Amino acid sequence: MVASNPIVQIEKEYGQSIWMDNLSRDIIESGELKELIVSRGIHGITSNPAIFEKAIAGNKIYDADIEAGIRAGKSVDEIYESLVFTDIGNACDIFMPVYEETNGLDGYVSIEVPPTIAKDTASTISEAQRYFKTLDHPNVMIKIPGTPEGLPAFEQAISEGINVNVTLLFSVESYVETAWAYIRGLEKRAEAGEDVSKIASVASFFLSRIDSNIDNRLDAKLEGVDRLEKKAKLTDLKGKIAIANAKVAYQKYKEIFGSERWKALAAKGAKVQRLLWASTSTKNPEYSDVMYVDELVGPDTVNTLPPNTIEACADHCDPASRIETGVEEAYNTIASLKDPDVNIDLDEVMDELLEEGIDKFIKPFESLMSSLETKVNQLAAV
Repeated sequence: MVASNPIVQIEKEYGQSIWMDNLSRDIIESGELKELIVSRGIHGITSNPAIFEKAIAGNKIYDADIEAGIRAGKSVDEIYESLVFTDIGNACDIFMPVYEETNGLDGYVSIEVPPTIAKDTASTISEAQRYFKTLDHPNVMIKIPGTPEGLPAFEQAISEGINVNVTLLFSVESYVETAWAYIRGLEKRAEAGEDVSKIASVASFFLSRIDSNIDNRLDAKLEGVDRLEKKAKLTDLKGKIAIANAKVAYQKYKEIFGSERWKALAAKGAKVQRLLWASTSTKNPEYSDVMYVDELVGPDTVNTLPPNTIEACADHCDPASRIETGVEEAYNTIASLKDPDVNIDLDEVMDELLEEGIDKFIKPFESLMSSLETKVNQLAAV
């Protein structure tokens, strides 16, 4: 492993794990995934319906398995699941040494329950149970959306010993609810006399989408503004809300996982639920391509990066523990959205982003199922 690699430095010196936000059969079979663990210090991997759509649609590497599914009389849904489960299981095997070396801190592979059930608690619980049992790897994490309907499912899954990645968290309030749901799930498990030391969870807190949404609103408000003071206030907030929001969330993390209630679980061997920074590719070319990495390095966190951001970070990240720098400024930045000259309702933004986020997973999922059905029909006709 390259000693000067900033990604390795982030993990070794600052206690933050870097995971990759991308998974395909190509990188598994070519050996690229193994190589990334060695050369880039990648300690885990996440997937989602959009990632699988890119991986499977139009890729011949899956054809033999699709044909085998057709011969076995499987439905399109069953074929889809067999493709995805194979990739997830193989990725779990590749990351198992990382899982063992870190005593279960890292080495996780995340798979999302179908996004079409994001608002159905009972279905989310049953799918999480089935995925975890079928995949049968200690280092698999089931992704459950942090919707009002998803959180009770998450709590239940934790109480049953299922590792969970809670995804699509935007607001600090929804993160706080997630952290307490994790604690309640562990408490139920402990009360039942079950081991709580082997369970892992991350809370995936989204970043760049917040700035994209708020920057668009700021740009709209800047149109036609001639008062210099108002113009300065609006301009100064661009590209700053997501990181400020994350820094506030980290303060809540410290508060919750410093509580007496948590300490009772920690005494039984429970692991903290780490905050995971998601949606970390910079959308605005005017901003640094590693701003969502550099600004949020800190202990007991995870940052999940798409391949381009991994390469950018390996090249020019500037590691330092910054998660607790400028905290007061972060609170002030969030508060300034209420200034009459700015007047942006952050709750409204977060609600909008959650709905959009679910949609951004449902659409590629449906598109993938449709293209898979087409491919099944083509291959069945041969």
